[in-house]
Amino acid sequence: MQPGNMAYDRAITVFSPDGRLFQVEYAREAVKRGTTTVGLKFKDGVVLIIDKRITSRLIEPRSIEKIFKIDEHIGCATSGLVADARVLVDRARIEGQINRITYNERISVEILVKKLCDFKQNYTQYGGVRPFGTALLVAGIDDTGDHLFETDPSGALMAYKAGSIGAGRNAVMEMFEDKYKEKMSMDKAVQLGLQALDAATESGLNASAVEIGFVKRGKPFEKLPPSKVQTYVQQAIKKKGEK
Repeated sequence: MQPGNMAYDRAITVFSPDGRLFQVEYAREAVKRGTTTVGLKFKDGVVLIIDKRITSRLIEPRSIEKIFKIDEHIGCATSGLVADARVLVDRARIEGQINRITYNERISVEILVKKLCDFKQNYTQYGGVRPFGTALLVAGIDDTGDHLFETDPSGALMAYKAGSIGAGRNAVMEMFEDKYKEKMSMDKAVQLGLQALDAATESGLNASAVEIGFVKRGKPFEKLPPSKVQTYVQQAIKKKGEK
């Protein structure tokens, strides 16, 4: 960074002359260094897949949690600082319960994401705080349909049919642009997601490092058990070997 920009680098509330908030951009860099996370809509739901990036054989994979259930119809996956993500997940769960108590109904996915992004935006506006160094892929189903949202450390949000966050985002999005099709089955969506993860991960797929969560119409958000994840990963590896 140029020496003249250092003054704008030290505070979250100061714009640089070219209209940038450097601390927000650094938070985005933290997300780019995070584990690769993908989300895809399929025929009657949305699936989230994440690579936990196990760095040592001494680590217990089950101790790393990066897919969270927010409400019975909403879940999310994170990339970046997981500790920051847990704070946002707790906030999202509270917002969901407040809506139930106030209106006696489930919160819509879009409203929840907007409330979460408003909360994140507050941390880009006031001194003495820092932006959340995490991005979320939020998947859910409500009366208006299936939803997959990506949230940014700045508080921005975007809806996707298939999306990705984390270190391998570019490779994943390139594959999705080429191969994603609407109304595919859940099995095909999972296989495409794993194929994209494999392309974005240098070490290849590892069943113990993969976590899969999904939500279907009429059913609550849930995470697949390790045995089912292993089956999907083995199928993906076998399919790759046949090419």
